[in-house]
Amino acid sequence: MKTIKGPGIFLAQFIGGQPPFNSLEGLADWAAGLGYKALQIPCNHKAIFDLERAASSQAYCDEVRGILAERGLSISELSTHLEGQLVAVHPAYDDAFDGFAPPEVRGNPQARQRWATQMLMLAAKASQNLGLSAHATFSGALAWPYFYPWPPHNAALLDEAFQTLARLWRPILDAFDEHGVDLCYEIHPGEDLHDGATFERFLALVDNHPRCNILYDPSHLHLQQMDYLAFIDIYHSRIKAFHVKDAEFRGNGRSGVYGGYQPWIDRAGRFRSLGDGQIDFKTIFSKLTQYGYDGWAVLEWECCLKDAEIGAREGSEFIRRHIIPVSGRSFDDFAAGGEVRS
Repeated sequence: MKTIKGPGIFLAQFIGGQPPFNSLEGLADWAAGLGYKALQIPCNHKAIFDLERAASSQAYCDEVRGILAERGLSISELSTHLEGQLVAVHPAYDDAFDGFAPPEVRGNPQARQRWATQMLMLAAKASQNLGLSAHATFSGALAWPYFYPWPPHNAALLDEAFQTLARLWRPILDAFDEHGVDLCYEIHPGEDLHDGATFERFLALVDNHPRCNILYDPSHLHLQQMDYLAFIDIYHSRIKAFHVKDAEFRGNGRSGVYGGYQPWIDRAGRFRSLGDGQIDFKTIFSKLTQYGYDGWAVLEWECCLKDAEIGAREGSEFIRRHIIPVSGRSFDDFAAGGEVRS
């Protein structure tokens, strides 16, 4: 067993236009001041982190690492959640997701897809240059509009969607393998990989690719009413990244899992700051430790009630309390072997 690393923090929800949230140095000072030990850095804010430079310049990567090291920080993973989303977009979502892409490829799904694939390829090389072992992303979705079986599922349509998804991702997975980095799909509603069954279907189609792995976030499983603890038992060998995010589900007579198109605050299922929801993190940290997970525990803050900076401050201490320092010996070593004396 190994001790989970942490606490880390995903910067996506905190980057902004005002200091300290508009520069890597400012964010690093802020996070270190809250007790964080690592940053998960999104790749869609060039002023914070330049992915293209990181892929082509070891000197730039060394500079970024130095900025963080001066403040006692590391990088847990890079994130291409938005870019990964654009690797596979069903036409129904073209308009909704076009804003994730640069202006020059908007309105052109083929160009947008090529751009997204190139960004993932760059992320593989940048991750290697930064000495990282895992990368966080989304799968995108070609089958998601058909997730509910009405009209009745068309098996051929779903087969084609997953085969296409696998075809689009296979060269990206191969690139991550070439650079020695695990590609971790966040299992998330809205993505084709949104539960264990869909992950298994995709995994089979990419021939159980060794770099096809999971970013485990229990909140997304809980809001689907899945057993998020059993998920660890089943898929622990593929869990290579971990978002520590809380959630609650309170069923009522007006809406349920699907949310009724309501804002987050009115939904039966909603995300909460760490410790304010229903997720059993004591058991999660115990299971991940038992199975030898040695990656980072990274706060992803999303809450429709609590102030973000309060959530970040509380989250650092919450993760620190839940990390289990692994023992170097068994508790019953004193009774093993040896001579018994009267």
